[in-house]
Amino acid sequence: MTSQSAGPELASTHWTDPECPVARAVDLVGDRWSLLIVRDAMDGVRAFTDFQRSLGVARNILSDRLRRLVAHGILAREIAPSGKRQEYVLTEVGHDLFTAVLALRQWGERHAFAPGEAHSVLLDDTAAVVPELRPTGHGGQDLSDHNTRVRKVERRHRSAG
Repeated sequence: MTSQSAGPELASTHWTDPECPVARAVDLVGDRWSLLIVRDAMDGVRAFTDFQRSLGVARNILSDRLRRLVAHGILAREIAPSGKRQEYVLTEVGHDLFTAVLALRQWGERHAFAPGEAHSVLLDDTAAVVPELRPTGHGGQDLSDHNTRVRKVERRHRSAG
């Protein structure tokens, strides 16, 4: 994450693995409903009833996930142009999840469908299929779990005294 904060509740959040960015991201948006809410928000869904209709999720679960996404700065509540209801819109932090959602989409296209099975397709503004996301290193080489490593945070022990 850059200098942007994902919300005021981060300091009080119980982290599964406090020093791991993957674990923290999963703690924030890793459950099924949260990611699907973010996906739908990226597709332009804004109203509670539209999220519920799209997802088929129980109202109490949807309310909880929307509340958490707002608390963590991923969504913001705004008054609809009609002035009669609230809408949920992605914040910059929420829009920053696009690459993660794209990576999951493309993984799903490769591994969650039988060959030839129909599925939705993500298109760019020219109506071309979005190309496969591939991380590359400084020298342009493809990166994977085979040629990268994690530098762990060194834990410092406090001395008694």
